[in-house]
Amino acid sequence: MSERESWHKEIDLFLVAMGYFTRIPMPKWVEVDSDKLNKASRYFGLVGLLVGLLSAIVFWLTQNWLPAGVSVLLAMLVGVLLTGGFHEDGLADTFDGFGGGWTAEDKLRIMKDSRLGSYGALALMLALLLKWQLLVELALYDPVVAGSALIVAHTVSRVVSASIIFSEKYVRDDETSKSKPLSQHQGINELLILIASGVLVLLFLKGLAALSLLLVMIGLRRLIIVIFRRQIGGYTGDTLGAAQQISEIVCYFVLLVVGNIL
Repeated sequence: MSERESWHKEIDLFLVAMGYFTRIPMPKWVEVDSDKLNKASRYFGLVGLLVGLLSAIVFWLTQNWLPAGVSVLLAMLVGVLLTGGFHEDGLADTFDGFGGGWTAEDKLRIMKDSRLGSYGALALMLALLLKWQLLVELALYDPVVAGSALIVAHTVSRVVSASIIFSEKYVRDDETSKSKPLSQHQGINELLILIASGVLVLLFLKGLAALSLLLVMIGLRRLIIVIFRRQIGGYTGDTLGAAQQISEIVCYFVLLVVGNIL
């Protein structure tokens, strides 16, 4: 394979990842299959970088003209519109299942139900409020830091979430699941590129902030995995969405705490 063909292949995989995790239309020439979707997992972090960057741009463009709370809300709205609330939906389904089911089978059945339950509604409401409040505090501290936090958190949280695919068992057995192709044939190249995208954005932070966030994310990933194993024995697409949302919120927490310390 020539260098040009190799680059074309990587661009193709990035577009597949972008089409899977966002509402941004893919070019008509991009074909999606299970093999491509598996290999595209290497770029899930970069998709987060794109979502975070666009959200940050909206925040930076509006923060001089609008109150911090409104600018943050607009930035959050951009993120939701770009992804279609893909991860937020997973968070709500996960909390409905984990909160309302007694056995793993019950929890998986409830998570499959498209209706929103009380546990999911509470989790979704609290998650959005937490993100808004944390970002407002970061914006009041320093608008540049707040925008940077959007970029870093959207990227790193997706790296944490997607990395679960490489070590844990996929527990749904229905072939209609949109996440089913991701559970097969993941390679070391995909994992290394995925991790590299997370490390890349950490380089834009100060040393203490980057190190603190890295250590917290490693610990959080382990905690999330332990919870998933105990609850359902592995992961589903919904729990990956929950992992992304939780990781994003914790990123804002860490950056706010470290920012206040510095």
